[in-house]
Amino acid sequence: MFYHLFYPLRTFVSGLNIFSYITFRSAAAAILALLISLFIGPKIIRFLKNRQIGEEIRKDGPQTHLKKAGTPTMGGLIILISIILPTLLFARLDNIYTLLILLATIWGGAIGLWDDYLKVVKKKPKGLIARYKLIGQVGLGLAVGAALYFHPAFESVVGLSTVPFFKNLNIDFGIFYIPVIIFVITATSNGVNLADGLDGLAIGLVGISAIAWAGISYISGRVDFSDYLNIIYLPGAGEMTVYCSALIGASLGFLWYNTYPSQVFMGDTGSLALGCSMGTLAVLLHKELFLIIIGGMFVAETLSVILQVSYFKRTGGKRLFKMAPIHHHFELKGWHESQVVVRFWIIAILFVLLTLTMFKVR
Repeated sequence: MFYHLFYPLRTFVSGLNIFSYITFRSAAAAILALLISLFIGPKIIRFLKNRQIGEEIRKDGPQTHLKKAGTPTMGGLIILISIILPTLLFARLDNIYTLLILLATIWGGAIGLWDDYLKVVKKKPKGLIARYKLIGQVGLGLAVGAALYFHPAFESVVGLSTVPFFKNLNIDFGIFYIPVIIFVITATSNGVNLADGLDGLAIGLVGISAIAWAGISYISGRVDFSDYLNIIYLPGAGEMTVYCSALIGASLGFLWYNTYPSQVFMGDTGSLALGCSMGTLAVLLHKELFLIIIGGMFVAETLSVILQVSYFKRTGGKRLFKMAPIHHHFELKGWHESQVVVRFWIIAILFVLLTLTMFKVR
Protein backbone atom coordinates (compact mmCIF):
# COMPACT_ATOMS: atom_id res chain seq x y z
CA MET A 1 0.00 0.00 0.00
CA PHE A 2 2.78 2.44 0.92
CA TYR A 3 4.48 1.72 -2.40
CA HIS A 4 1.36 2.73 -4.30
CA LEU A 5 0.79 5.79 -2.11
CA PHE A 6 4.28 7.24 -1.87
CA TYR A 7 6.33 6.00 -4.84
CA PRO A 8 4.30 8.01 -7.42
CA LEU A 9 5.15 11.15 -5.39
CA ARG A 10 8.91 10.68 -5.82
CA THR A 11 9.02 13.42 -8.48
CA PHE A 12 7.97 15.90 -5.77
CA VAL A 13 9.86 14.39 -2.81
CA SER A 14 12.99 12.55 -3.97
CA GLY A 15 13.33 10.69 -0.69
CA LEU A 16 10.17 8.72 -1.42
CA ASN A 17 12.13 6.83 -4.09
CA ILE A 18 13.23 4.61 -1.21
CA PHE A 19 9.93 2.76 -1.54
CA SER A 20 11.13 1.35 -4.84
CA TYR A 21 13.76 -0.71 -3.02
CA ILE A 22 12.70 -4.20 -1.98
CA THR A 23 15.46 -4.25 0.62
CA PHE A 24 14.03 -1.20 2.41
CA ARG A 25 10.45 -2.45 2.30
CA SER A 26 11.53 -5.90 3.48
CA ALA A 27 13.43 -4.51 6.47
CA ALA A 28 10.48 -2.28 7.34
CA ALA A 29 8.06 -5.21 7.08
CA ALA A 30 10.23 -7.37 9.39
CA ILE A 31 10.49 -4.65 12.03
CA LEU A 32 6.78 -3.83 11.86
CA ALA A 33 5.81 -7.50 12.08
CA LEU A 34 7.95 -7.92 15.19
CA LEU A 35 6.49 -4.80 16.82
CA ILE A 36 2.92 -5.80 15.98
CA SER A 37 3.33 -9.26 17.47
CA LEU A 38 4.90 -7.86 20.63
CA PHE A 39 2.09 -5.31 20.93
CA ILE A 40 -0.94 -7.48 20.22
CA GLY A 41 0.46 -10.67 21.79
CA PRO A 42 -0.52 -9.90 25.41
CA LYS A 43 -3.94 -8.62 24.31
CA ILE A 44 -4.77 -11.76 22.33
CA ILE A 45 -3.40 -14.02 25.07
CA ARG A 46 -5.57 -12.20 27.61
CA PHE A 47 -8.59 -12.51 25.32
CA LEU A 48 -8.03 -16.26 24.91
CA LYS A 49 -7.63 -16.72 28.66
CA ASN A 50 -10.80 -14.79 29.41
CA ARG A 51 -12.72 -16.94 26.93
CA GLN A 52 -11.09 -20.07 28.40
CA ILE A 53 -9.78 -21.07 24.98
CA GLY A 54 -7.11 -23.45 26.23
CA GLU A 55 -5.27 -26.45 24.84
CA GLU A 56 -6.40 -29.95 25.71
CA ILE A 57 -3.39 -32.24 26.05
CA ARG A 58 -3.49 -35.80 24.69
CA LYS A 59 -3.41 -38.41 27.44
CA ASP A 60 -1.24 -40.71 25.28
CA GLY A 61 1.47 -38.07 24.81
CA PRO A 62 4.51 -37.45 27.04
CA GLN A 63 3.38 -37.18 30.66
CA THR A 64 5.46 -34.01 31.13
CA HIS A 65 3.06 -32.22 28.75
CA LEU A 66 -0.01 -32.74 30.95
CA LYS A 67 0.88 -29.63 32.95
CA LYS A 68 0.39 -27.57 29.76
CA ALA A 69 -3.34 -28.23 29.76
CA GLY A 70 -5.28 -25.00 29.64
CA THR A 71 -2.52 -22.97 27.97
CA PRO A 72 -4.23 -20.53 25.57
CA THR A 73 -4.29 -21.78 22.00
CA MET A 74 -5.31 -20.23 18.65
CA GLY A 75 -2.30 -17.93 19.10
CA GLY A 76 -1.81 -18.28 15.37
CA LEU A 77 -3.99 -15.16 15.20
CA ILE A 78 -0.95 -13.20 16.44
CA ILE A 79 1.14 -14.65 13.63
CA LEU A 80 -1.48 -14.04 10.94
CA ILE A 81 -2.01 -10.39 11.86
CA SER A 82 1.74 -9.80 12.17
CA ILE A 83 2.39 -11.23 8.70
CA ILE A 84 -0.59 -9.94 6.75
CA LEU A 85 -0.63 -6.32 7.89
CA PRO A 86 3.07 -5.51 7.13
CA THR A 87 2.80 -7.33 3.80
CA LEU A 88 -0.26 -5.29 2.83
CA LEU A 89 1.53 -2.09 3.82
CA PHE A 90 4.96 -2.67 2.26
CA ALA A 91 4.53 -5.15 -0.62
CA ARG A 92 3.21 -4.27 -4.06
CA LEU A 93 -0.44 -5.23 -4.18
CA ASP A 94 -0.51 -5.35 -7.98
CA ASN A 95 1.95 -8.26 -7.89
CA ILE A 96 0.62 -11.76 -8.56
CA TYR A 97 3.18 -13.33 -6.22
CA THR A 98 2.06 -11.13 -3.34
CA LEU A 99 -1.58 -11.94 -3.95
CA LEU A 100 -1.02 -15.70 -4.14
CA ILE A 101 1.14 -15.95 -1.02
CA LEU A 102 -1.39 -13.88 0.95
CA LEU A 103 -4.17 -16.11 -0.37
CA ALA A 104 -2.31 -19.22 0.82
CA THR A 105 -1.68 -17.75 4.28
CA ILE A 106 -5.26 -16.63 4.82
CA TRP A 107 -6.70 -19.84 3.36
CA GLY A 108 -4.57 -22.07 5.58
CA GLY A 109 -5.28 -19.87 8.58
CA ALA A 110 -9.03 -20.12 7.96
CA ILE A 111 -8.90 -23.93 7.86
CA GLY A 112 -6.85 -24.00 11.05
CA LEU A 113 -9.07 -21.48 12.81
CA TRP A 114 -12.17 -23.54 12.06
CA ASP A 115 -10.40 -26.68 13.28
CA ASP A 116 -9.34 -24.97 16.54
CA TYR A 117 -12.80 -23.52 17.03
CA LEU A 118 -14.43 -26.94 16.79
CA LYS A 119 -11.87 -28.52 19.15
CA VAL A 120 -11.60 -25.84 21.80
CA VAL A 121 -14.87 -23.92 21.71
CA LYS A 122 -17.30 -26.60 20.53
CA LYS A 123 -15.39 -29.29 22.48
CA LYS A 124 -15.19 -31.72 19.57
CA PRO A 125 -11.97 -33.68 20.31
CA LYS A 126 -11.13 -34.39 16.66
CA GLY A 127 -11.95 -30.87 15.49
CA LEU A 128 -12.49 -30.51 11.77
CA ILE A 129 -13.05 -33.91 10.16
CA ALA A 130 -9.83 -35.00 8.45
CA ARG A 131 -11.36 -35.31 4.99
CA TYR A 132 -12.75 -31.78 5.20
CA LYS A 133 -9.35 -30.47 6.21
CA LEU A 134 -7.82 -32.35 3.30
CA ILE A 135 -10.42 -30.91 0.92
CA GLY A 136 -9.44 -27.42 2.09
CA GLN A 137 -5.74 -28.10 1.54
CA VAL A 138 -6.32 -29.66 -1.87
CA GLY A 139 -8.56 -26.72 -2.77
CA LEU A 140 -5.74 -24.29 -2.04
CA GLY A 141 -3.30 -26.37 -4.08
CA LEU A 142 -5.76 -26.42 -6.95
CA ALA A 143 -6.23 -22.63 -6.81
CA VAL A 144 -2.49 -21.91 -6.70
CA GLY A 145 -1.81 -24.56 -9.35
CA ALA A 146 -4.43 -23.13 -11.69
CA ALA A 147 -2.96 -19.64 -11.28
CA LEU A 148 0.55 -20.85 -12.04
CA TYR A 149 -0.60 -22.93 -14.99
CA PHE A 150 -2.91 -20.43 -16.67
CA HIS A 151 -1.80 -16.93 -15.60
CA PRO A 152 0.22 -15.22 -18.37
CA ALA A 153 2.85 -14.05 -15.87
CA PHE A 154 4.06 -17.65 -15.50
CA GLU A 155 3.78 -18.68 -19.14
CA SER A 156 7.52 -19.09 -19.73
CA VAL A 157 8.13 -21.25 -16.65
CA VAL A 158 4.99 -23.41 -16.47
CA GLY A 159 5.76 -26.85 -15.09
CA LEU A 160 9.44 -26.17 -14.36
CA SER A 161 11.19 -26.98 -11.10
CA THR A 162 14.88 -26.45 -10.33
CA VAL A 163 16.91 -29.54 -9.41
CA PRO A 164 19.31 -29.01 -6.47
CA PHE A 165 23.06 -29.60 -6.97
CA PHE A 166 22.80 -29.50 -10.80
CA LYS A 167 23.57 -26.51 -13.00
CA ASN A 168 20.89 -25.46 -15.49
CA LEU A 169 18.84 -28.59 -14.82
CA ASN A 170 15.08 -28.24 -14.43
CA ILE A 171 12.34 -30.84 -14.28
CA ASP A 172 9.30 -30.19 -16.47
CA PHE A 173 6.29 -31.73 -14.75
CA GLY A 174 4.08 -31.00 -17.76
CA ILE A 175 0.50 -32.14 -17.26
CA PHE A 176 1.33 -33.33 -13.74
CA TYR A 177 2.25 -29.81 -12.62
CA ILE A 178 -1.00 -29.01 -10.81
CA PRO A 179 -1.13 -32.40 -8.99
CA VAL A 180 2.48 -31.84 -7.89
CA ILE A 181 1.56 -28.41 -6.51
CA ILE A 182 -1.42 -29.88 -4.65
CA PHE A 183 0.84 -32.55 -3.13
CA VAL A 184 3.57 -30.07 -2.10
CA ILE A 185 1.19 -27.65 -0.39
CA THR A 186 -0.81 -30.40 1.34
CA ALA A 187 2.30 -32.27 2.52
CA THR A 188 4.03 -29.13 3.77
CA SER A 189 1.00 -27.87 5.67
CA ASN A 190 0.72 -31.23 7.43
CA GLY A 191 4.47 -31.33 8.08
CA VAL A 192 4.45 -28.01 9.92
CA ASN A 193 1.36 -29.13 11.81
CA LEU A 194 3.17 -32.26 13.03
CA ALA A 195 6.19 -30.21 14.16
CA ASP A 196 3.98 -28.06 16.37
CA GLY A 197 4.35 -30.22 19.44
CA LEU A 198 6.99 -28.50 21.58
CA ASP A 199 7.24 -24.93 22.84
CA GLY A 200 8.89 -22.81 20.17
CA LEU A 201 9.75 -25.68 17.84
CA ALA A 202 7.50 -25.07 14.84
CA ILE A 203 7.70 -21.27 14.84
CA GLY A 204 11.49 -21.39 15.17
CA LEU A 205 11.83 -23.82 12.26
CA VAL A 206 9.51 -21.70 10.11
CA GLY A 207 11.45 -18.51 10.90
CA ILE A 208 14.73 -20.19 9.98
CA SER A 209 13.26 -21.54 6.73
CA ALA A 210 11.87 -18.09 5.91
CA ILE A 211 15.41 -16.69 5.84
CA ALA A 212 16.25 -19.06 3.00
CA TRP A 213 13.03 -18.30 1.12
CA ALA A 214 13.67 -14.56 1.50
CA GLY A 215 17.10 -14.93 -0.10
CA ILE A 216 15.81 -17.13 -2.91
CA SER A 217 12.90 -14.76 -3.59
CA TYR A 218 15.24 -11.80 -3.86
CA ILE A 219 17.75 -13.38 -6.22
CA SER A 220 15.02 -15.00 -8.33
CA GLY A 221 13.49 -11.58 -8.97
CA ARG A 222 16.81 -10.05 -10.03
CA VAL A 223 17.82 -10.74 -13.62
CA ASP A 224 21.51 -10.15 -12.83
CA PHE A 225 21.66 -12.40 -9.75
CA SER A 226 19.57 -15.19 -11.26
CA ASP A 227 21.71 -15.16 -14.40
CA TYR A 228 24.92 -15.27 -12.37
CA LEU A 229 23.66 -18.16 -10.22
CA ASN A 230 22.04 -20.00 -13.14
CA ILE A 231 18.56 -20.19 -11.64
CA ILE A 232 15.15 -19.46 -13.14
CA TYR A 233 14.53 -15.72 -13.45
CA LEU A 234 11.06 -14.85 -12.16
CA PRO A 235 10.10 -11.21 -12.81
CA GLY A 236 8.23 -9.87 -9.80
CA ALA A 237 9.19 -12.71 -7.44
CA GLY A 238 11.34 -10.33 -5.44
CA GLU A 239 8.18 -8.97 -3.82
CA MET A 240 7.91 -12.18 -1.84
CA THR A 241 11.05 -11.04 0.01
CA VAL A 242 8.79 -8.52 1.74
CA TYR A 243 6.40 -11.31 2.77
CA CYS A 244 9.25 -13.57 3.96
CA SER A 245 10.73 -10.71 5.98
CA ALA A 246 7.36 -10.11 7.63
CA LEU A 247 7.24 -13.83 8.36
CA ILE A 248 10.67 -13.67 10.01
CA GLY A 249 9.61 -10.72 12.18
CA ALA A 250 6.33 -12.39 13.10
CA SER A 251 8.17 -15.60 14.01
CA LEU A 252 10.53 -13.76 16.35
CA GLY A 253 7.63 -11.89 17.93
CA PHE A 254 5.53 -14.99 18.49
CA LEU A 255 8.55 -16.85 19.84
CA TRP A 256 8.71 -14.25 22.61
CA TYR A 257 5.50 -15.77 24.01
CA ASN A 258 5.84 -19.31 22.68
CA THR A 259 9.28 -20.15 24.03
CA TYR A 260 9.47 -22.61 26.94
CA PRO A 261 7.40 -22.44 29.08
CA SER A 262 4.90 -21.27 26.51
CA GLN A 263 2.33 -18.59 27.30
CA VAL A 264 0.35 -19.41 24.17
CA PHE A 265 0.20 -22.10 21.48
CA MET A 266 -0.27 -21.28 17.82
CA GLY A 267 -2.78 -24.09 17.31
CA ASP A 268 -3.82 -25.21 13.85
CA THR A 269 -4.65 -21.56 13.15
CA GLY A 270 -0.94 -20.90 12.97
CA SER A 271 0.53 -24.23 11.91
CA LEU A 272 -1.73 -24.74 8.89
CA ALA A 273 -1.32 -21.11 7.77
CA LEU A 274 2.47 -21.37 8.02
CA GLY A 275 2.54 -24.79 6.38
CA CYS A 276 0.45 -23.59 3.45
CA SER A 277 2.66 -20.53 3.05
CA MET A 278 5.86 -22.62 3.11
CA GLY A 279 4.55 -24.95 0.42
CA THR A 280 3.26 -22.06 -1.69
CA LEU A 281 6.60 -20.23 -1.48
CA ALA A 282 8.30 -23.34 -2.84
CA VAL A 283 5.97 -23.71 -5.81
CA LEU A 284 5.89 -19.98 -6.63
CA LEU A 285 9.69 -19.95 -6.76
CA HIS A 286 9.81 -23.26 -8.68
CA LYS A 287 12.01 -24.72 -5.94
CA GLU A 288 9.78 -27.60 -4.87
CA LEU A 289 12.73 -29.99 -4.52
CA PHE A 290 14.63 -27.44 -2.42
CA LEU A 291 11.79 -27.70 0.07
CA ILE A 292 13.06 -31.14 1.05
CA ILE A 293 16.28 -29.52 2.32
CA ILE A 294 15.03 -26.14 3.54
CA GLY A 295 12.19 -27.85 5.37
CA GLY A 296 14.32 -30.86 6.28
CA MET A 297 13.11 -30.98 9.86
CA PHE A 298 9.48 -30.92 8.73
CA VAL A 299 10.28 -33.81 6.39
CA ALA A 300 11.88 -35.70 9.28
CA GLU A 301 8.83 -35.13 11.48
CA THR A 302 6.48 -36.38 8.75
CA LEU A 303 8.61 -39.40 7.85
CA SER A 304 8.88 -40.42 11.50
CA VAL A 305 5.09 -40.66 11.71
CA ILE A 306 4.81 -42.57 8.44
CA LEU A 307 7.57 -45.01 9.45
CA GLN A 308 6.13 -45.47 12.93
CA VAL A 309 2.66 -46.33 11.64
CA SER A 310 4.00 -48.64 8.91
CA TYR A 311 6.36 -50.46 11.26
CA PHE A 312 3.63 -50.82 13.89
CA LYS A 313 1.27 -52.42 11.38
CA ARG A 314 3.85 -54.76 9.83
CA THR A 315 5.28 -56.02 13.12
CA GLY A 316 1.99 -56.46 14.91
CA GLY A 317 2.43 -53.70 17.45
CA LYS A 318 6.17 -53.01 17.74
CA ARG A 319 7.44 -49.42 17.64
CA LEU A 320 10.33 -48.04 15.63
CA PHE A 321 10.50 -44.89 17.78
CA LYS A 322 9.53 -44.45 21.41
CA MET A 323 6.90 -42.01 20.14
CA ALA A 324 6.18 -40.12 16.94
CA PRO A 325 6.59 -37.40 15.72
CA ILE A 326 10.30 -37.74 16.32
CA HIS A 327 10.62 -34.79 18.71
CA HIS A 328 8.67 -36.85 21.27
CA HIS A 329 11.08 -39.74 20.73
CA PHE A 330 13.99 -37.62 21.96
CA GLU A 331 11.93 -36.31 24.87
CA LEU A 332 11.30 -39.87 26.04
CA LYS A 333 15.02 -40.62 25.65
CA GLY A 334 15.66 -38.04 28.36
CA TRP A 335 16.27 -34.81 26.45
CA HIS A 336 14.67 -31.76 28.01
CA GLU A 337 12.08 -30.09 25.81
CA SER A 338 14.30 -27.02 25.34
CA GLN A 339 17.22 -29.24 24.30
CA VAL A 340 15.14 -30.89 21.59
CA VAL A 341 13.92 -27.53 20.28
CA VAL A 342 17.32 -25.81 20.15
CA ARG A 343 19.05 -28.85 18.63
CA PHE A 344 16.37 -29.09 15.95
CA TRP A 345 16.86 -25.38 15.25
CA ILE A 346 20.61 -25.94 14.84
CA ILE A 347 20.01 -28.72 12.33
CA ALA A 348 17.52 -26.47 10.48
CA ILE A 349 20.15 -23.71 10.28
CA LEU A 350 22.61 -26.20 8.79
CA PHE A 351 19.99 -27.18 6.19
CA VAL A 352 19.49 -23.52 5.27
CA LEU A 353 23.25 -22.97 4.92
CA LEU A 354 23.47 -26.08 2.75
CA THR A 355 20.64 -24.76 0.57
CA LEU A 356 22.29 -21.37 0.06
CA THR A 357 25.64 -22.92 -0.83
CA MET A 358 23.98 -25.15 -3.44
CA PHE A 359 23.51 -22.15 -5.70
CA LYS A 360 27.25 -22.02 -6.38
CA VAL A 361 28.33 -25.60 -5.68
CA ARG A 362 26.73 -27.01 -8.80
